Amino acid sequence: MNTLEAAVLLMGVTGGILGVVIALAARFFRVAHDPRVELLIELLPNANCGGCGKAGCADLARAIVAGEAKPSDCPVSSREAIASMSSLLGIDPGVAEKKVAVVRCNGDALHTKVAVNYNGVSDCASAALVGGGPKSCNYGCLGLSSCARACPFGAIEMLKNLAVVHPELCVGCGKCVSVCPRGLITLVPASAQVHVYCNSPARAAVKRKNCASPCLGCRKCERQSPDSFEVVNNLARVKYSSGTLPTPELVEAIGCPTKCLRSVSGHLEQERKEAHE
Repeated sequence: MNTLEAAVLLMGVTGGILGVVIALAARFFRVAHDPRVELLIELLPNANCGGCGKAGCADLARAIVAGEAKPSDCPVSSREAIASMSSLLGIDPGVAEKKVAVVRCNGDALHTKVAVNYNGVSDCASAALVGGGPKSCNYGCLGLSSCARACPFGAIEMLKNLAVVHPELCVGCGKCVSVCPRGLITLVPASAQVHVYCNSPARAAVKRKNCASPCLGCRKCERQSPDSFEVVNNLARVKYSSGTLPTPELVEAIGCPTKCLRSVSGHLEQERKEAHE
């Protein structure tokens, strides 16, 4: 047998052995594919926003099939889509209350004093590291649009260096919550029509020096409706889980002295008006 024949024979034997090894590996290490995963992916919005806590819609679909998540965990899916997914799996769709983001700040360029002339990277986290950002309030919106850029649904508008959420566009994915270095964006029930647009726990005198429209912690709202409001650390908050959400009519009756207690529509209207002044 010459060298060429030996080489061909060796390659043939090696190829045969490798083929057997690959076939055995494919048999013993294969992962069973559930066709329901593909069907769920088609029903999911494929926004891959991460609002469900998974890496994306495909990851959520696998988790749902494995029983580790529910169709209602997707904040973007409609009720019809959730019902279809539940019907496909033969499970109860459950009840998931829609949530939306709210920026707990009223400190636009007209209300908050400028502390430094920031000329760095247009990113809130970066600005917060440089002297606490451009505005004098250390608890308010930095106004550099990081949350607006992070929102995959265009639900955040910047008005006079203040982030304002459009609830009809927000799906509650939480992207904006995770990028805000001040932690002043939170997810609340979509049914909530009223919010306290302030995030500062400082004393009233200190707030007054930095902002023209802060929460003074005067407890006027709490006294008027203790089921709807509470004041903790000089800051009023809506009791979103109390089952007694305040209404725009209640806001009018309370008459917040600094106007930081506003309805969602009233807040957007006021900020748009000030943006054109």
